[in-house]
Amino acid sequence: MKKKKPALSTKAIHGTAMHPYRGPVSLPIYQTSTYRFKNSGDAIRYAQGDPTVYVYSRYHNPTVNDVEGKLAFVNDAESAILFASGMAAISTAIVTFVHSGDEIVSIPALYGGTYRFFRDVLPGNNIVVKYSEPASMADISHLITPKTKLVYFETPTNPTLSIVDIAGLMKQVKAAEKKFSIRILTMMDNTFATVLNQRPFESGVDLVVESATKYIGGHSDLLAGVVTGPRSLLDKIRTSAKYYGGCADPFMAYLLFRSLKTFVLRVQEQNRSARRLSAALEKHPKVIRVLYPGLKSHPHHSIAKKQMIGFGGMVTIEVRGGVRKAVRVCDALNVAVNAMSLGGVETLVSIPVYSSHVNMTPKELASHGVTPGMIRISVGLEDVDDLIADFDQALRA
Repeated sequence: MKKKKPALSTKAIHGTAMHPYRGPVSLPIYQTSTYRFKNSGDAIRYAQGDPTVYVYSRYHNPTVNDVEGKLAFVNDAESAILFASGMAAISTAIVTFVHSGDEIVSIPALYGGTYRFFRDVLPGNNIVVKYSEPASMADISHLITPKTKLVYFETPTNPTLSIVDIAGLMKQVKAAEKKFSIRILTMMDNTFATVLNQRPFESGVDLVVESATKYIGGHSDLLAGVVTGPRSLLDKIRTSAKYYGGCADPFMAYLLFRSLKTFVLRVQEQNRSARRLSAALEKHPKVIRVLYPGLKSHPHHSIAKKQMIGFGGMVTIEVRGGVRKAVRVCDALNVAVNAMSLGGVETLVSIPVYSSHVNMTPKELASHGVTPGMIRISVGLEDVDDLIADFDQALRA
């Protein structure tokens, strides 16, 4: 794995980069919809474009802005925007830059919500999405045309944990830009890895989106999304966010502020536990295969080792007997929780054909690499030996 600088500094975690020494230790929650003007001069300054005048929390909020600043700092980005959910972040960022007649190049192995947005919503806006084969995006050059506005991908993918070679992909995009004399934006979903395990901007990615509900939030008690990137691009997304309305709530932002304090500790421990659990499950007679980028058996292990700092807390297994046996395993677990999400302190399990990839045809599932017997495991902070024993008894039940 790559040895790189820590993803978070003490200043980023505890806020001393943003606040003077005097004042509250914890971030205040500005739970307000609107703001009192000192006098009408404030309103005039706002009308003239002064961004420091607080007017309405759909536009900006001190609590939200503080956490946005921390997330930008953590990601080595110029700017960050918080949203009410991961899908609000993804959809708002995309429709800001992709319009009628434009094309998107993507991978078929995507989070189901993103894929359904591409499949069910964008065609109504006359936007074409082209998918690479195979899912790793090894060659997309033949898909790019002068109409291509965006290349969108995630790595590791949900739920198959395929790995996209970020640096290799960026080389293809740059070559296509030169060939067609166009500008192609790249947008990457970094939810599964997080900035602690993978730093896309170092490979030249333009925009990084993440469901902050997951590892950044980390406690299964909030919904949030974040986009990070250069200020020139994020200012445009921020304008769109005002009109589409998926803006962040100040209390949610405060909960993210709380979560950032333990982010490094949580994700590092989840990395360690996922590696041990995946190794144990790989030896289990009831398991057909284990998908975890940290295992040498993973088809893209060498790429993961090159571009990831840690391999993450997500593990996907395929059990013998298809979806019927997958259901029995999930229902027999005592420590792990049968629930649809990931990234929290609790170990969660879900069956992709009934959760993230529901309402997809067999052909679509095959293109995503999803099989009926798959179980997606989000490894939490329980004792890893307890988790290994729990999965062993559930698989044998």
